[in-house]
Formats: sequence, C-alpha cells, structure tokens
Amino acid sequence: MNHFASVLHLDRVATKALRITDPYSLHRVVYGLYPDVRDDAQKQQGDSSGILYVDLGGDARGRKILMLSNRPPAPHTEGGHGQVQTKPIDPTFWQHDEYAFAITINPVRRENASGKIIPVKGRDAIAQWFCERAAAWGFQVDANFLQVLGTEVQQFTDKSKRPVTLAQAQLKGRLRVINRERFLISACKGIGKGRTFGCGLLRLVPLPTPTTPE
Repeated sequence: MNHFASVLHLDRVATKALRITDPYSLHRVVYGLYPDVRDDAQKQQGDSSGILYVDLGGDARGRKILMLSNRPPAPHTEGGHGQVQTKPIDPTFWQHDEYAFAITINPVRRENASGKIIPVKGRDAIAQWFCERAAAWGFQVDANFLQVLGTEVQQFTDKSKRPVTLAQAQLKGRLRVINRERFLISACKGIGKGRTFGCGLLRLVPLPTPTTPE
C-alpha cells in the first residue's frame, strides 16, 4: 500500500482563522484535509483510517504538523488557510534494519485489579514501559540511546463535549527491526493510544548498516 508523508504549515493568521486552540481543534483541521473513507463500524471504534499526525510546534512565524497517511491530503485546509507539502514514501524506506526514531506517545497501562487504564508516570518508568512493549510493535529499543525528553498532560473536550485527559511523552532513540510485518503495521498505523489526537507516529530516519571488516 502506498503511503504519503506530508507537512502542514500554519502561520499565525491561519492558526487564528482555523480556531486552533487545543488538541481537538487541531485534530479537526488535520482530519479535514482527508476524505473520510471509514465505514460506520470503524467510526464507532474510533479508527483513524490511515491518518497519523504529530504537532512539531513552532515559533512566532508558525507551526508545523507532520502527517503520515495512506492517501494524499488536500493541498490546503478549508478556506485556503495553511499550506500542505506532500510526497510519496518509497517502499524501500521501510526495509532498513535500524532506525533513529522520535515519537510523541500516550504512555498508559491497564491495572490488573480494576481493569482501568492509567497513565505511566515518571521518565524512568516511561522508558521501561516503552522498552517492554517494543517487541509487540516489531522492534527492539537500544536502552542506552533511549531518552524521554519531556512529558505533559493535555485536557480538552472532544466533538461531543466530553472531557478528555491525554498524557503525552516525547521519546527519541534507536530501534532495530525484529519482526518486519509487525514493524510495518506499527509504523503505518501508529502505536499506543491517543492516535487520533496526535500520538503514536514513529518519525524514522534509517541508520546505515554496519560494515563487517574483511
């Protein structure tokens, strides 16, 4: 399946015109760039339908939103605000053995006793949580290079005006693919929860394969 990497550029005027004030309003703008191809069951399950994104932040001049999708987005948002740059991803990009990565992820776990989903707190605990789950996502993480750069909690209301609390952690490090099929699913569909609100997108840079001395 083809995939596309895109960057949405928003200056201050566009941000104000699009009323981007919280994670839900950004979600609304990003999803508005794509035709909704979900069926009713997928909508009920909250399926992101092939769209991942992450807010890379910015400065006084504007901000950048990185997006990965299985179809190209519109060249600009509704009303002509913002600018979208898109390029297809070469299938060989996914065939490397090692990558440097960065990710904004929702670190949560389910309590055995109550079954409740609770946030994982503390940088050391988040790093351990990520390393322990990496194999299920198709890769191993080099703990010596893993960094938890920051954590934050976002609070906002969704489309139905229900309150949402979203814990986020920013990680970067190195990974090695151990199961190509699972890795492709993780890379293309995202990992963890909170994917519809900007979590779970692995930003990958292939690392060169070490050469064996003759």
